[in-house]
Amino acid sequence: MQYKRLTILCGHYGSGKTNIAVNMALDLKTQRENVAIADLDIVNPYFRSKDSEDEFKEHGIRLICSEFASSNVDLPSMPADLYSITDDKSLSVIMDIGGDDRGAYALGRLRDAIMNENDYEMLMVVNKFRPLTPDAPSTIEVMREIEAACGIPFTGIINNSNLAGETDASAVLSSAEYAREVCALSGLPLVLTTVEDRLYDELKDQISPLFRLKLQAKPV
Repeated sequence: MQYKRLTILCGHYGSGKTNIAVNMALDLKTQRENVAIADLDIVNPYFRSKDSEDEFKEHGIRLICSEFASSNVDLPSMPADLYSITDDKSLSVIMDIGGDDRGAYALGRLRDAIMNENDYEMLMVVNKFRPLTPDAPSTIEVMREIEAACGIPFTGIINNSNLAGETDASAVLSSAEYAREVCALSGLPLVLTTVEDRLYDELKDQISPLFRLKLQAKPV
């Protein structure tokens, strides 16, 4: 994948943004030297990027997140170095934004700087198997709520439709029409379809572009 300086991932709760963000940060590190992943979820239970902190350190990827991430402190909290995301132009950042419009309000703090620089992609992560986004119209409704909350327009779609451990190749293939409908209604391109590593070889000749996902290890 070709990246802008800022890659912003948004979507409905449980759509899989964080796992994609982790994998994108690792992929981006193979292309650029100065890479960070920023977790801008504002309520602690939804933090997950920090679960991969050791892997980020191993690869030299900077983690920007609240000091309360993955703790038992349930307080709305923003990272202390939030503005380094927009101020440090040498830094390429994957941004994991909290679910729906609630999380997007945090992104709104950076709106003016992001829009003025105009070196970003804001990607809507969609999953047709989530209860509140089973079809294109309901997914578009969530998209518009996020855009209204943060003031930044989406630029593309990521189809991350999955059934967790029950996902098979047919489930991924069955989501293609849904993704096409979301793109048609939004007027945005399908940037990627994602698939768990174990299914990649089975689907790589049937879906393009296909992005391989290594699932995060659950913290002990």
